[in-house]
Amino acid sequence: MNAAISFTGGSNTDKEGVVGTLALNAGDVRLRASTTTPTVLGGPTLDDLSLSLSLEKPGSFIIDYDVPNRDVRFQFMNRVNVLNKQLNLTYTHTRAVNKTALDATLLIDSANKISGSYGFGSGDCKIKYSYVQGALRTFEPCYDLAKNSWDISVSQRVLDGDVIRAYYRTSSKVLGLELLWQGLNRDGRFKITASMNLAEGLKMPKLSAESTWNFEV
Repeated sequence: MNAAISFTGGSNTDKEGVVGTLALNAGDVRLRASTTTPTVLGGPTLDDLSLSLSLEKPGSFIIDYDVPNRDVRFQFMNRVNVLNKQLNLTYTHTRAVNKTALDATLLIDSANKISGSYGFGSGDCKIKYSYVQGALRTFEPCYDLAKNSWDISVSQRVLDGDVIRAYYRTSSKVLGLELLWQGLNRDGRFKITASMNLAEGLKMPKLSAESTWNFEV
């Protein structure tokens, strides 16, 4: 079994809390249980806790069940060849909100790929191009057709797989910087984010931190 514990907090996140995950490999499938505890003043109550159960076959399907909300989310993955290029498809449907989405990624070569997502009913549609330069630097412009806006990010690998990422979202005028660090023993993951809304003028950046520890049970 594999277990992970993560914490998210800071001044620019609405997902502050602690998440615990326990995964059990059973042949070709994986069983996973996750619980989320928000960090609220005075301590969380039972109503604040969330629990989800998952059945997953990597590269094939994921079925998530939200226990408190009695909601089910289905996700199916497939891989096809188009003109000798690999096309990855992901179909997602959430029952309670009746939300359906299709994601596709076309791998042109080791350095170039094009991905897109479309939300049925909502009309949300995004197209993203990714270019990897020298296996160290990644450029990712993304166009949101629904909002008629661009998101641009640049990532740089440093040291042994750690990443520094800068991004700008034209729709919200948010400029941000992220540091993704795997830790000294490579058994965890840490993310620190600093962001500011340029529409509000030059102010102190908002900070958030997320840490995850993985260990065998």
